[in-house]
Amino acid sequence: MDVVQQILDFNAGREPERLQIKYDKMQADAFVFLRGSCHLFYQQLACKGVFKSAPPVWSCGDLHFENFGSYKGDNRLAYFDMNDFDEAILAPASWDLVRMLTSLQVGAHSLGLHADEAQQLCEGFLHSYVSTLSQGKAYWVETQTARGLVGDLLDGLRNRQRPELLDAYAPVTGKKRTFKGGRKKTLPASREQRAQVNEQMAAFAATQAEPHFYKVLDVARRVAGTGSLGVERYAVLVQGKGLPDGNYLLDLKQALPSALQAVVPCAQPAWPSQAARIVELQRRVQAVSMAFLQPVVRGRTSYVLRGLQPTEDRVSLDRARQSLADIQKVMATMGQIVAWGQLRSGGRQGSATADELIAFAQGRKWQTKLLEAAADCSKQVEHDYQRYAQAYADGAFRVWK
Repeated sequence: MDVVQQILDFNAGREPERLQIKYDKMQADAFVFLRGSCHLFYQQLACKGVFKSAPPVWSCGDLHFENFGSYKGDNRLAYFDMNDFDEAILAPASWDLVRMLTSLQVGAHSLGLHADEAQQLCEGFLHSYVSTLSQGKAYWVETQTARGLVGDLLDGLRNRQRPELLDAYAPVTGKKRTFKGGRKKTLPASREQRAQVNEQMAAFAATQAEPHFYKVLDVARRVAGTGSLGVERYAVLVQGKGLPDGNYLLDLKQALPSALQAVVPCAQPAWPSQAARIVELQRRVQAVSMAFLQPVVRGRTSYVLRGLQPTEDRVSLDRARQSLADIQKVMATMGQIVAWGQLRSGGRQGSATADELIAFAQGRKWQTKLLEAAADCSKQVEHDYQRYAQAYADGAFRVWK
């Protein structure tokens, strides 16, 4: 498999400026490379025929330790959960697990972990997942139930206010807010892009109970994440409850087919649109959905609309500042969240029932094989990253000056 050509082919057609940001980020280290090459990971996993017999579940599709975070649900409470469902799909339960374990091994250096400590975290995550799945009941993590570093994260969100987030993206100029160029989070939108977003939001607003809430005040191209950089994505400033601090920020992101679609062995439902797939599966897997989460369709292209919030954040993990025991508790929480999501969405359109998942959790041989497979996958990622870094240095990924 030609790794360089696979990456170039997968990203063909994306917006050059933000695609260049993606390529630049991916050469930083092997973990960022893993985040930006989900398609490559699963193409190689499928070639190895790993764990196709595991029960089918509604999977995140791109599970790694930085795809967990805090957010405010549509019930106005703060939660900690999986938070990226662009690649969500019906897949063997082991696929999310092996990617998560691989991320811990590949990302060990960036977390300040030794190899044996990363292995302990892998084993702890898997043990938590299995023991939680075997109980057969789904719970959730919110402010009142969170402990350790996750509890500290959610407690620290109490004083974050929307005006602070608005100021970070769109400071007040005169009496109104506008996006400013030259900021890391946004880039200017063209006249055509602004007109397109205005048209989309106007059509969406017409279907809502309070259409004036969604009146567009300004539009910018959003720079966020790694894997999706280069697809259409906008930060949208809307009227909300009024000027200037009652304004709201929304995220409008183009929905593409899952990167797992070509290799996953499970038959998939016929979704009305790619955005419908992402939104529906996020609603199924998460305990409570994010505020404003909706699919928006424009012709044959669809977009996921959601709110941008001051409560979005990740647990900052750093072995230099935290004990291994504290980080292990975070991994245990993540293991619980994955199991709860699979149980919560079980029995829907081909996914395994709770009884089938409980039986899966009682197996022993697959757990050992999974840990071995993650070790093999991490070596493959490191090898692919070295090939990518050399090609990057040679100019193969220069698309924007």
